[in-house]
Amino acid sequence: MSPVWHGAMLALLASALFGLSTPLVQRFGAGLGPFATAGLLYAGAALLGALLRQPVGREAQLQRGDVPRLLLMAAFGAVLGPVALAWGLQHTSGASASLMLTLEALFTAALARVLYREALDARVRAAMALILCGGVLLVIDQGLSGRAGLAGLLAVLVATMAWGADNTVSRALAERDPGQVVMVKATLGASASGLLAVLAGESVPSWTAVAALLAVGASGYGLSLRFYLLAQRTFGAARTGSVFALAPFLGAVAAVALGDRQWGVGMVAGSGAMLAGVLLHLAESHAHEHEHEALEHEHAHRHDDGHHDHLHDPMPVGTHSHWHAHAPMRHAHAHAPDAHHTHAH
Repeated sequence: MSPVWHGAMLALLASALFGLSTPLVQRFGAGLGPFATAGLLYAGAALLGALLRQPVGREAQLQRGDVPRLLLMAAFGAVLGPVALAWGLQHTSGASASLMLTLEALFTAALARVLYREALDARVRAAMALILCGGVLLVIDQGLSGRAGLAGLLAVLVATMAWGADNTVSRALAERDPGQVVMVKATLGASASGLLAVLAGESVPSWTAVAALLAVGASGYGLSLRFYLLAQRTFGAARTGSVFALAPFLGAVAAVALGDRQWGVGMVAGSGAMLAGVLLHLAESHAHEHEHEALEHEHAHRHDDGHHDHLHDPMPVGTHSHWHAHAPMRHAHAHAPDAHHTHAH
C-alpha cells in the first residue's frame, strides 16, 4: 500500500471515531458545564491510552525532553479545544458545528508548512482553498440564522484553531508510543479541566452522563488520537489533517440522524466545497528521486520497508523499536513527509 493511502486509511479511522463523537457530546453533555464535559471526555481517553500502551522494545517511549510538547498538547487539545467545542455545541446546531470542524485541517496544514516545511503542491493547496471556502459559507449561513448560532459557531472555530495547534505540536511525538502519548496528554487535560470545573462551580453530572461521556471520550478522543498519531507517522501532519477533515461530515450525518434538521442552502454548499477539497487531496501522488542524509533516531520500524537495512543477531520479525542509524542513500519511490522524508522541495 502506498504511504498516502496507508496514512489515509489510518486518518479515516480517526476521523470516523471523532466525527461520530461530536453529536454524542452534544446529546450527553446537555446541561453540563464545558469544563466538566471536557474533563470526562479526556478521562475516558486516558483510561483507553493506559490499556493501549506498548511494551519497551515494541514502541519508542516518551522522554523527559517531550514534557514541554505534552504540556502544550494538553493545553490546546485537551483543555481549550474541548471546552470551546462543548460551549459551542450548546449554542449552535450539531450539524453546523460538525461541519465547521473541517477548518481544523486548514490550520493544521498551514502550521505544518510553517514549522515543518512539509511540501504542499498545487493539488493540496487547492484542497485547502476549497475547505476554507466551505467554512466561510458555514459562517455566513449561521450568521444569517441569528446571533446565538453565530456565537456558537465562532466558539467551534476557536476549538478548530486549538486542535490545529495541538496536531502540529503532536507531529514531533508521532514516533513515540501512541498509547503512552494518549494517556499522558489525556491525563493532563482531564486533571486541568476537572479542576477548572470545580473552581467554576459547575454542577455534578449524573452517573448516566459520566458513563456516556467516558465511553465517548475513550473512542472519539482516545482511540481516535491513537490512529491520528499513527497517520501522522506515516504521511505527515498536513495530509493527516486534510483527510481527518472527513470527520465533520460523519458528525453532521449523525447529527441529522439524531434529529438535527437545521440544514440550509449555505450548509449544503459549504459541505460540498469541503468534501471536494478532501477528495482532491486524496488523489495526490508524490514520487521523485530524493536523497537521504545520515540520520540517527529511535522509532518503531520493520526491515522490509526499504529504509531500514541495519543488521541484528538474530533478525527480529515484525515491528520493533530501538536506536538505530541510517547511512546516506539516494533513490526514487512514492513517499510522503514521514520521519525519513523531510527533504526540501
